[in-house]
Parts: sequence; structure tokens; C-alpha cells
Amino acid sequence: MGSMPATNARIPPPNPDYQWDKYSTKRNNVNGHCECKWTPETGWSEPEFVTSPYLQLHGLAPGLHYGQHVYEGLQARRTQDNNILIFRPEANAQRMQQGAEAISMPAVPEELFLKAVHLAVARNAEFVPPADYTGSLYIRPLEFGSGCQIGLDQPDEYMFCVFVHPQGIDLYGNGTLRALVCEDFDRAATRGTGSFKVGGNYAPVMKWSREAKKPENGGWGVLLHVDSKTQTYIDEFSSSGFIALSTALDPDTQCERTTVVLATSPAALESITAVTVSELASSFGWEVVKRQVSLDELTNFSEVLAVGTAAGLVSVSLIRHESTDRDFKFVENGPGYQKLSKMLKDIKHGRVLDTFGWCAPLRYEEFVSTKEG
Repeated sequence: MGSMPATNARIPPPNPDYQWDKYSTKRNNVNGHCECKWTPETGWSEPEFVTSPYLQLHGLAPGLHYGQHVYEGLQARRTQDNNILIFRPEANAQRMQQGAEAISMPAVPEELFLKAVHLAVARNAEFVPPADYTGSLYIRPLEFGSGCQIGLDQPDEYMFCVFVHPQGIDLYGNGTLRALVCEDFDRAATRGTGSFKVGGNYAPVMKWSREAKKPENGGWGVLLHVDSKTQTYIDEFSSSGFIALSTALDPDTQCERTTVVLATSPAALESITAVTVSELASSFGWEVVKRQVSLDELTNFSEVLAVGTAAGLVSVSLIRHESTDRDFKFVENGPGYQKLSKMLKDIKHGRVLDTFGWCAPLRYEEFVSTKEG
């Protein structure tokens, strides 16, 4: 995984009929998805490719009624020599296991997770964007309680699925975001499920995000959530992690020194992208600090980034705290953002050597002949 993959001519080229220059979160027709099922008697079944976008599901499944489901998000990209790279799938597998255990579901073994991801991507390889596009094939693993269970108890069946969604361009491109501190709603409790990627953390945010984006309310691009107890420490943005950068003159070398701060919170998801950025920053010789960050500290930072799988790295130009009438302003698309963003994109697209071992070459030959469900 640390070396550039060899050219694989068997991988199909991008679908010529797909509109790669448009971004859409709505329905996109692909070839199908993967499914696995778990029962106490059999454990997890092998991944099966299903040529349909729909699931056959009992109406009393606890995944529908009690929110017993966990999901992930990762991406696959095409290289100039027509290979396909999946970014850090092992990290997503491990995080999904933690989320499943938190809400009383059987964890999906890492190798099964990887097999299902590779199968879903291989059978939809034509929907991975061309190498010269910034987007990706977005991969959405999902596990939920699927057996009939009307009481608040574990069902006798669980389902693990992997869906994919082509995105020819990035969510935000090279644009910047203006953020509003969410003061009327607590996204997650300190000792709740905020650190896991479960649906209940995100559905209630939709209302507040929609209101904040209205022009008459300021047209804010994203909400910034703070801790529910004191309302002073940063948790995360609604759909991405929080990273801040500062620069100072090193008294010993008289050179500018960059510090990258990752906001940590027991109520926030550990962002794989944020961890990736911290490792990149360390490789540049920058100082990396992981700690709580208060709103008052925002004046100390020159750059702020919103980071996530779908968002990538996005420069935040302003954070508004309405109750104190404060606007925190930052450098737009500053030098720190540019260096981190360029290197991360180059690694994901296979343009530079992946010395970190983050990119998993698609196991195309292993799964392309798998029988359809």
C-alpha cells in the first residue's frame, strides 16, 4: 500500500453518459449495492451484490423505529493510469465497529467490511469519476437492526449494506464557508452518542441548518456546535470536524512555526479526515495539538478548517457568535489550507507516493466476477 499500484487495464473507464461536472446528493442510478445478514445461529453472511437500490425490510425493524443503526462514509478515486484507490477503509471499519458496539449491535469484522466495500466499488467501477475530476465515488456502509422487534430489545437479525454514490466534483470546491455557532440546540450530550456515527446525531440538526442557511437569517453555510454543559467549548461543525491553525515566530530559529489544533470533545466524532490532516501536518514538521478549544480562543487562530469525507478540507472565513455579537474572522484559503489540501488530494488521486499507506488499491479481479444477487 505504500507504493504506486500497477496499471490495471481490466478496470472499466468512467461512464461516458454520466454528467461528471455536476454535484448532486439526490438519486443517482448505479449498478447496485452489497448486503450481508447476521443471525445468532449463522453470524455474518458473505457479501452479496444486489442489482437494486432498494432493501427488503420488515416494517417493525428497530433500525426504523428506535434508531438502531450506524453508518460510515469513505471514498474511491481514479488515478491517471486507471487504477482505483479507496481511502483509509480500515479506519472506517474500526470506527463502525465502535459505533455498533455502542448501540448493542454485532460488530462487522474488518475483513468482511473490506470485502463488501471492494465488491460494491468493483461492481460500480464505471461510476468512479475520471482522474482529472476532483470528486469521488462516495461509499456509504450502513448497519442496522433489521429483524422484527416491537419491544426495546435486540432483534434476531441485523443487516450490513454498502451503497455507493458518484460525485464528479467536491461538495464545496475551492469555496469558503461562513459558520454560525448553534446556540438554540445541543447536538449531543457529553455522555451520549455524539462520538459515534449514528443517525440520531444528525437528523435533529437538519431543522437548524435549514433555518441558518436562509438568506433572511444570514445565509450561513454551516453550523458550529458547542458542548451542551457550558456552551463554551467547540464540539464540531454539523457535518465535519474542526481544525485551527496558528503561526508564530520561533525564537530559536527565527523562522515561522505553524501549529495545528484539533478540537477534541467526548460528544464529537473522531474525524478520520482530521486525524489524516494531523498526520500530514506532523510530516511537514508542524506542531500538532489535540485538546479542547474554547470559543474565546478563536481570536488566536489565523485559519480554521472544516474537514470531513464529503467536505474534504474547506476554509472557514468567519464564525459568528450571535449572543455575544462577535465575529471571528480568518484567512480565506490560507497557506496552511493550501499546503494540506494539495497534498491530501495528490495522495488520494495517486499523484504522489503514498508513504503513509492510506490508499487501498481496488481488489477488482477478486470481486468483478462475483455472482449477482
